[in-house]
Amino acid sequence: MWILLLLPFIGLLWVPFYNETLPELFGFPFFYWYQLLWVPITAFLTWIVYRSQRSGGDE
Repeated sequence: MWILLLLPFIGLLWVPFYNETLPELFGFPFFYWYQLLWVPITAFLTWIVYRSQRSGGDE
């Protein structure tokens, strides 16, 4: 389950993948909203790992 915590790191590691201006979302370039999208995703993944460790064990 700890492997889920690597997803945000991997998703943001390769900067040339998201170093673009288009598409825009509410006026924000892709570069910004892609990074901001990872904030709730990372919080959710951290919560999943926390709940799995709290309720049982290391799977």
